[in-house]
Amino acid sequence: MATLARAYAPSLLSSPSILRAPSRYRHATSSLFPAASTPLPLRRSFRIQIPRPGSLRVRAARTESTSVSLGFRAPYFELPEPLTGKTVKLDDFEGSPALLVMFICNHCPFVKHLKKEITKLATFYMTKGLAVVAISSNSIITHPQDGPEFMAEEAKSFGYPFPYLFDESQEVARAFGAVCTPEFFLFKKDGRRPFELVYHGQFDDSRPSNNLPVTGRDLSRAIDCVLSGQKLPMDQKPSVGCSIKWHPS
Repeated sequence: MATLARAYAPSLLSSPSILRAPSRYRHATSSLFPAASTPLPLRRSFRIQIPRPGSLRVRAARTESTSVSLGFRAPYFELPEPLTGKTVKLDDFEGSPALLVMFICNHCPFVKHLKKEITKLATFYMTKGLAVVAISSNSIITHPQDGPEFMAEEAKSFGYPFPYLFDESQEVARAFGAVCTPEFFLFKKDGRRPFELVYHGQFDDSRPSNNLPVTGRDLSRAIDCVLSGQKLPMDQKPSVGCSIKWHPS
């Protein structure tokens, strides 16, 4: 009680009702509050710093693509394309010498940073025989902005030359071992053999915050090697991006 009364002493002592209290209450109040000669504890002051406009930066959590063994066979998939309503499956690319599977989404800053160049790269190499497909596996429970309706708008807005598929169950992402967006899987095909993984690395060294130009150098070099029949380098830098947003358990 004494502690509580001492904390509010300044306001109570300045109150007219307390200063003019009847004599029968004065003894009680004098026992609760220290004499005027006793200094009251001062309240500590705090300084609040307000950020300058434009000084706040939102940083996305970084996730690196995990190691998937080269030679890994492309898992089968059969997924809807929200833009056209068609179903696209792995077998549709059977006649292509190489297949690029990209796990992307709408909202991730790392994907947004590369979207225009991804579209340019895909457009260029598709004319040379490369098959390309993009897949979004994010949970629309936690991230509704990555849902089919918005995927269709995204594909139309950026003019994606490749199908942009929705992996609602997330089974395809798990089958590929995908963990982040963007994540790139480049497969090659020799005759009737299944598609085999030859590149699982980054687009290039550019990131949303490092001011390096987006060139697509790493991925384009890998595609050039595959289409020309050359061996790819074994040291492949992992892709970096946002984690795939799994369904809540």
